Amino acid sequence: MPQRAPETQATQYVTERLSADFGFYLSNSAPLAERQSEWQHIEIFENPQFGRVMRIDGCFMTSERDEFFYHEPMVHLPAIAHPGVKRALVVGGGDGGAAEELLKLPGIERVVLAELDGEVVAMARQWLGGIHRGAFDDPRMEVRLGDARDFLGQTGERFDQIILDLTDPFGPAVELYTVEFYESCRRALNPGGVLSLHLGSPVHLPQSIGRIAASVREVFPVFRPYMQYVPLYGTLWCMAMASDSTDPALLGTEEVDARIAARGLQDLQLYNGAMHQALLAQPNFLRDLLARPAAPLRSGDQIDEVRDPSELPPVTVTAA
Repeated sequence: MPQRAPETQATQYVTERLSADFGFYLSNSAPLAERQSEWQHIEIFENPQFGRVMRIDGCFMTSERDEFFYHEPMVHLPAIAHPGVKRALVVGGGDGGAAEELLKLPGIERVVLAELDGEVVAMARQWLGGIHRGAFDDPRMEVRLGDARDFLGQTGERFDQIILDLTDPFGPAVELYTVEFYESCRRALNPGGVLSLHLGSPVHLPQSIGRIAASVREVFPVFRPYMQYVPLYGTLWCMAMASDSTDPALLGTEEVDARIAARGLQDLQLYNGAMHQALLAQPNFLRDLLARPAAPLRSGDQIDEVRDPSELPPVTVTAA
């Protein structure tokens, strides 16, 4: 890890408000790019701890040095439970990190990236090569710009794996967390196909997790939440896998390691057989949270607990 330069009064910081009561900051050592797209404000900057970082609408999205904490569990836990993923869809994920992990799968033939904002893809292609590692130029990859709801409503294509790599569920994005959207995803999956998504942080967004989980459970008979600490997010992060029949909880440590070896998966920094079990292990507080009654999200609903970061008062960080 590179040595931190001594802090000076010129050090710039950016913050993320996880709630009205807590959050965290990163030093913005070298701003690289900034754009206001039709939908969102996108920034890329250099940080001594994380390397290049992408930030959207005030939320840290991904970084070069910690992206594997998020992308590997999102992709490989469901993929290893499946007999062999050949066709996959990533909804969101414009940084290319999830697609890059999918392209490691030995039998993968096609990856469709359905991203609303072309500016995210353009900025990632230019600045985040350490995350996508050339995935955008792989002939097996196709980028489809536009609303993923339209794509799923119109396509006749069927997938073995769908990954919902989305921004947080506030504003228009909440429509991609609804029962109706999960129904569209299930229709687009082959029998035994797997869906993965993030539920958010159980620490500061428990109501959100409960409602999203209830929405997925209404559509899919198999629902397995799992949890991972993501350094850039500053908190525990809850993800989940859903399917009509494929269940990752049925795989033991040795079977997972055997499948990783048989499929020739390489360059994994986090995921292995022991981690498969650890990810799926639920602490008591998460079990209790998911056992509480929660109303599924329907089209037009909002989650009161999830706020647009721009609505929260600004925070100033001053170097000592």
